[in-house]
Amino acid sequence: MTMAQAGDSYSIQLKPSHLAWGDYRNPTNRDIIQGEAYIPIHKKDAMKYSVYNSNHTQTGLGYNLFYASSADGFLNNVLLLAQGSTIGGDIYAKQFSVQGDLKMIGNWYKYCNASAHNSVLVTWTSPTTMLLKII
Repeated sequence: MTMAQAGDSYSIQLKPSHLAWGDYRNPTNRDIIQGEAYIPIHKKDAMKYSVYNSNHTQTGLGYNLFYASSADGFLNNVLLLAQGSTIGGDIYAKQFSVQGDLKMIGNWYKYCNASAHNSVLVTWTSPTTMLLKII
């Protein structure tokens, strides 16, 4: 497993919970917050491209932080944080959100009129930068 390189990519179909995480999360953990959303990553892709969460000993750019822009120009060099895991304590991330702003991805989805019929294409342009596209 090595860091992602320019040209590496994955696509993943969006689900309602990705598009509106603020509405779908477990209500016993936090209040519902309209507009929160995230970009999912399958564990196999996180493993393939060494995308970690904060449980890993190595963090920072290229591990759990990535600069990203969207092909449509809505997102411009935002800092994505890889976070969460499919199993408690796992080191591989299950999603990306804009660091410090859980609504920006939701705003992008809304701008693109994204739905559960769409996918997100994530393409690395370098080990620390990504280009995002709704397909």
